[in-house]
Amino acid sequence: MLLDLNSGRFLVKLAREAAENFVKYGIKIDPPVETPEELFEKRGVFVTIKTYPEKDLRGCIGYPEPIMPLVLATIDAAISAAVKDPRFLPVQPEEFDSLIFEVTVLTPPEPITVPPAERPKAIKIGRDGLIVRCGYASGLLLPQVPVEWGWNEEEFLSHTCLKAGLPADCWLRPECQFYRFQGQIFTEVEPYGEVVEEKL
Repeated sequence: MLLDLNSGRFLVKLAREAAENFVKYGIKIDPPVETPEELFEKRGVFVTIKTYPEKDLRGCIGYPEPIMPLVLATIDAAISAAVKDPRFLPVQPEEFDSLIFEVTVLTPPEPITVPPAERPKAIKIGRDGLIVRCGYASGLLLPQVPVEWGWNEEEFLSHTCLKAGLPADCWLRPECQFYRFQGQIFTEVEPYGEVVEEKL
């Protein structure tokens, strides 16, 4: 299920193009005719936008589940990350020269079925992302987040709870369901620059 660098480069450039066309011209682009066939498989994906060179978060939205072709999900997620992330004001046209785009392609989420107290042992920092679902609340953190913040497994679980608006210790509750997934990360090195695969 791993993508090669050419496909990753294609997705990152597509994410930037989709966001830029929507913000500047109000146009939602279609998948290019030269889209690799593997990118029409249904996959989960998140598009992250960061400032450059600070690398502060500017927007991040995506699809945890493989509900639509990857190329279409990337276009939708890129537009949403640019203009619909409720944590930020919409990206403005003049910002694109100082933004970098990152695409994380996900594996399907799998339930963590161990007893709650053993959940820290069932995840690995630098490999797994997390989803919590508890009642009407849900939250997701990508695999790169605990690495960037230097969290251990318990802190990662706690922050996933907080992302969902739940108490930090909700991971000890048996009624809260947790899922893990992995992500393949492709990112621009600089605005409009080289795209690399980032290893955690």
